[in-house]
Amino acid sequence: MSSRKAATAKAAAAKTARTAKTAKAAGTKTASAKPASAKTVAKNGAKTLAKPAADGTASAEATALAARIERDLRDGRSDTLTPQAFQALMAALCKSYGTQLEAGVQFLPLANQASASPTEVMTTTSALLKAANLAVFELGMWQSWTGR
Repeated sequence: MSSRKAATAKAAAAKTARTAKTAKAAGTKTASAKPASAKTVAKNGAKTLAKPAADGTASAEATALAARIERDLRDGRSDTLTPQAFQALMAALCKSYGTQLEAGVQFLPLANQASASPTEVMTTTSALLKAANLAVFELGMWQSWTGR
């Protein structure tokens, strides 16, 4: 094995260990200790399964909704949300994330790289930019100005 492949394998193993440790601390279960490929995640859904709390909070409801959407996608049902419901949820998530970042809470919107495939992320990002009438150039300029 080349030194580059060895370093990549070592980094992947460390990331998997961190993900498992974070999931354990957050009270979630991971399906396996080895990293999932994008194909596996796309086929089987998210590898991290969160237990929704039974206290009726918005977080518990959102976690339960996310689990239902993932389950339906695994079962081949892509119509769990109407376009109107999806748009309302996406807008609320964008606003919530922006508000939390402005308040100083720092986290990435996806738990790990296996949460969504690169294609899913790029498709969503492209559609969000189009919906807000923004270009990739504007995103790049904003990132350079804000450091985000």
